[in-house]
Amino acid sequence: MTSELFSPLSLRSGQVLNNRIAKAAMEENMAAGGQLPDKELSGLYRRWAAGGTGLLITGNVMVHAEALTGPAGVVLDAAAPLEPFAEWARAGKSGGGSIWMQINHPGRQIGSDMPGVVWGPSAVAVDLGRHSSRFGRPVAMTPEQIRATVTRYAVTARRAEEAGFDGVEVHAAHGYLLSQFLSPLVNKRTDQWGGSLENRARMLLDIVRAVRAAVSPSFAVAVKLNSADFQRGGFDADDARQVIEMLAPLGVDLVELSGGSYESPAMSGRPADDRTQAREAYFLDLAKDLVGTSPLPLMLTGGITRRETAQRVLDSGVAVIGMGTALAVTPDLPELWRTGREADRQLRPVTWSDKALASAAGMAQVRHQMRRIARGSRPTPNTHPAIALLAEQLKQRGALRRYRTWLNTAGRAA
Repeated sequence: MTSELFSPLSLRSGQVLNNRIAKAAMEENMAAGGQLPDKELSGLYRRWAAGGTGLLITGNVMVHAEALTGPAGVVLDAAAPLEPFAEWARAGKSGGGSIWMQINHPGRQIGSDMPGVVWGPSAVAVDLGRHSSRFGRPVAMTPEQIRATVTRYAVTARRAEEAGFDGVEVHAAHGYLLSQFLSPLVNKRTDQWGGSLENRARMLLDIVRAVRAAVSPSFAVAVKLNSADFQRGGFDADDARQVIEMLAPLGVDLVELSGGSYESPAMSGRPADDRTQAREAYFLDLAKDLVGTSPLPLMLTGGITRRETAQRVLDSGVAVIGMGTALAVTPDLPELWRTGREADRQLRPVTWSDKALASAAGMAQVRHQMRRIARGSRPTPNTHPAIALLAEQLKQRGALRRYRTWLNTAGRAA
């Protein structure tokens, strides 16, 4: 029996999602001073909460103040004040749905102009061809740094619960740190964190155990995992199947499937590999293979914009459908679906041949829409990608100056 989009979903933690529609994580890069959420970020989530989603998953929140995906990244560590996060949680729950915080460490995917640390399982740099210099040169993590990072995830999860969030999602996809450990192309270690898939998954599994132990049984714990990296010899669907089986006994509520990394940005519909086309539900073929064997409920994110497609994904056995860009253009899309309507606007496509630049422009377009929604304005999906990218770069320059100053004065180096 298939599920209907607006039917509830009961999770292992006892939490119940109002419906099967989730706002998937999109990195807002909208932190205010002190790398904290502010009224604009809360305003954005209040707008989404009113739009009818059963679940809102925040853009990634950093567990390590010295390791940010961008200079306006939000940080929740042991020293962060909780009230700004409590306001964010209240905004996310204001429509009656749930809000989970995505927690993350970028590992080697850190800009070369950023202060702090650039860590990875091994000293293997991001390869973006002529754009490779955009990222810092990683150093291989020591066992002590790995264990300290596991603890950081648990601290962030515990504090997210204290702030009023309903759950956390551990980000192990899109080429970030945990995805790097899972990838045989990036993880060249010969110790207990390298080699076999069991070893490469060790850090993720230790983090999930630590998080689950740090939070209440009723607090949701999810994992975001690549269904594939879309790189020859990389993490693939069979690896994903095995990792899901490893996660099953650890109290995980949901696994979100996505794909790709900065090197092969399949998550934005532009994989370097031709197995996935820039089409709706572009990870569905891989998800169908995993649904049949998964002991955990699965959420599928990637390219869903129409109700018919969303229902087709549910009909395949997926438990939750995730949308990102579609909700940045039409924040009340679930309510439209509920009344038999569809979105009447799409984001202007980026047709540039340079895939790395096109991916960056696409993300800039989405952030431009999110900032408009946060200010109470209507999205302008026809904004030219070059204009959005330039505006984003200017914002990031200012944010980088503030972040450098904050990091130097906050005493968070560890």
